[in-house]
Amino acid sequence: MTAQVFAAVDGGNSKTDVVLGDADGRILARVQGPTISPHVVGLPGCLAALGDLVARARAAAALPAALPLSRLSAYLAGADLPIEVERLAAGIDGLGLADAVEVDNDLFALLRAGTAAPDAVGVVCGAGINAVGRRRDGHTSRFPSLGQLSGDWGGGHHLAALALYYAVRGEDGRGRPTALTGAVTERYGLPSAEAVSVAMHLGDLPAGRLDELCEVLFTVAAAGDAVAGRVVARLAEEIEALVRVAAGRLALLDTAYTVVLGGGVLTARHPQLHTDVVARLAALSPHASVTVLSSPPVAGAALLALDALHGGPVPATVEAAVRAGL
Repeated sequence: MTAQVFAAVDGGNSKTDVVLGDADGRILARVQGPTISPHVVGLPGCLAALGDLVARARAAAALPAALPLSRLSAYLAGADLPIEVERLAAGIDGLGLADAVEVDNDLFALLRAGTAAPDAVGVVCGAGINAVGRRRDGHTSRFPSLGQLSGDWGGGHHLAALALYYAVRGEDGRGRPTALTGAVTERYGLPSAEAVSVAMHLGDLPAGRLDELCEVLFTVAAAGDAVAGRVVARLAEEIEALVRVAAGRLALLDTAYTVVLGGGVLTARHPQLHTDVVARLAALSPHASVTVLSSPPVAGAALLALDALHGGPVPATVEAAVRAGL
């Protein structure tokens, strides 16, 4: 084992992934836990949970207590605004877990997991939706990502809610008839879409089960339903807009840059959505390439930690070791 050991953290909205590795890219331990996003558990809860996860990883790797971590790179959902990143960085540094600490939004880990290209844009559509961009000179582009408060549209939670919204309206006549109505009632075994809404409201159906309707939406759209299809088309339009703004701010639109698509909604490659997104991005930036994330985002967090330890992009052999280990 080399003297330098790092910890890398990918903290999403649903789970947290922590790995320990050495400067050669060997993965020494990997542990997982629930989300530690400060938006969900608060800053004190985030710090306490992170400390516990790192301790578990050290134990799994059988690290000597006297061996310090050279670096801790944490990429977390909820690190959206500069003040949020600053507070998280100060709090994590105060834990004394590593000699050096870096904190940023979890999308940067996703982006690095998807590409080593210096000019790139990453879009995530999982529970929520967001995008970031980076340029070879170090400049970045990002959004506040505060939901509807900051103009966001899309994400799995939102899409699921829209499926129920249109199912109810199609049923009671306020909206166009849609196959979503029957699909929603069948999903929960209830007599009507309105009954599903009432059951959600009263807690007879756990609120978390609403998210099941995201997949229902895509299934109904793929079968040709016009109402569901318009929602999917609107999502493709939103993804194009995120890339257009993120890349445009960095003057990348007319250059050869990489777009990384991540998050469960995009990595599922739903045919209608994926085909539309790829076509839109080809028209937007003819020289850009589009890739769908196939590595776990924590691989990107590990590679960013190693980039810092090596003083630049890691050798291909080191990157290959990280990816093989995860």
